[in-house]
Amino acid sequence: MKRFSPQDVPNAPGVYIFRDAAGGVIYVGKAKSLRRRLSSYFQPSRGRTADPKLRALIHSIAEYEIRRTRTEGEALLLESQLVKEFSPRYNVDLRDDKRFLLIAVDPAEPFPRLALVRVRRPDGRVYFGPFPRATIVRDTVRWLSEMFRLRTCGGREPAETARSRHCLNDQIGRCSGPCRDGVTRKEYAIRAARALSVLRGENREAAEGLAEQMRVAASERRFEDAARLRDIAQCLLAMHEVPAGAEPAPHLRRRGPAPESVAAGLAELQQLLNLPAPPRRIECFDNSNIAGCFAVGSMVCFLDGRPAPREYRRFRIRAAEGNDDFAMMHEVLSRRCARLCGEGGRGMPDLVVVDGGAGQLRAAGDALAGLGIAGQPLIALAKRLEEIYRTGAERPILLPRHSHALHILQAIRDEAHRFALTYNRQLRRRRLTESELDDIPGVGGIRRNRLLLEFGSVARLAQASPEEIASRVPGIGAELAGQVADCLRRRRNGKKV
Repeated sequence: MKRFSPQDVPNAPGVYIFRDAAGGVIYVGKAKSLRRRLSSYFQPSRGRTADPKLRALIHSIAEYEIRRTRTEGEALLLESQLVKEFSPRYNVDLRDDKRFLLIAVDPAEPFPRLALVRVRRPDGRVYFGPFPRATIVRDTVRWLSEMFRLRTCGGREPAETARSRHCLNDQIGRCSGPCRDGVTRKEYAIRAARALSVLRGENREAAEGLAEQMRVAASERRFEDAARLRDIAQCLLAMHEVPAGAEPAPHLRRRGPAPESVAAGLAELQQLLNLPAPPRRIECFDNSNIAGCFAVGSMVCFLDGRPAPREYRRFRIRAAEGNDDFAMMHEVLSRRCARLCGEGGRGMPDLVVVDGGAGQLRAAGDALAGLGIAGQPLIALAKRLEEIYRTGAERPILLPRHSHALHILQAIRDEAHRFALTYNRQLRRRRLTESELDDIPGVGGIRRNRLLLEFGSVARLAQASPEEIASRVPGIGAELAGQVADCLRRRRNGKKV
């Protein structure tokens, strides 16, 4: 058995595919960490001590293929898709025709509802998903339906029988009652549109309300309810992540040692880019944002072809506005290189790589030129065909898929993308758990929880008068109540507190 090299496999979520000597797929699996999972297969003792089925699988592996994904959830979806496509003989689960759940909304219905389906059809409905965890997505749909008092009964419109039996959800205030004419179509359409805005990640107020409910549940030691709300918040975040279809190109690795691959790749880069020596320090830059919001940049560093996490840097985008990737790249390069210039030019990389095409390359070049930096080796790596763009070159370079130089560039580009996306997610999760009350002087954790428990959300609290706040919430005097009301009113009007 040839030796497995962990350095050739990223420590990232994804799917792995095992093939036999004839090239047939014999097993498909998913992992939170591809490196750890594959290392567990190729330990020398596993071929002797594992159960008979696993030993037979290990001895049948001639080569393996990995496909990186951005999240473990995407890996689970991709695994299911590949198992259904190849029907590997060592896979038992996921072979049936059962599909993951999607949320579907039919805007043509007189009173639209949030429905759960398993098949996406060209029927004019709006779909979200698929989602691998059925329980969480069911809780999410239930929470949204209750929050906006949407109907949950079947059919294109409320059934006639519902008018006579008095829907229980209507009686307990969880439905707006379209079956008894309790709401007009126009009013109901506004409710449905607000629910869709939450699914699209456009309704910040609803996300804040969810975070507040989660905090209140935790403060009251209702930890199961808090955990359920946390899962709903994560599900809502996943709905407006980067689509799972935009996957990196698959990587094929044969089992066997490749200690010379890094040195060969650096030497190939030297020759390809006419560098004076193999690039020992390579820095790669990428950006991440959601429709221009939570815009961040990342810089990762490889030393001698290996990641150097202590050298990584991340950036909050300050000047670039909107979804302008070129302006973001210009800002990040300018800030990074200005700092290096301020330190006397120490630590300047042997090669700068930017994620993108000709536009990102021009933006990076303009940033360097604006700082008076000349002669800095700079390239861009585009995702679609893995083209390498160079300053002053008319055409990009296309390297063969087995090129060691391309593997190094792909590895550092993927790491920069992962680092930027991780920071972007941290900011979004932080926003989800923040409250506007946290910034008001005199309002600590206990008073904040009392306010939220009494009024239910910051939006309702902002509509209350100082007298009402002081009379309804113990421990909140007239002066503090006036300060809370004033701060929230000014925040709603777009002024600084």
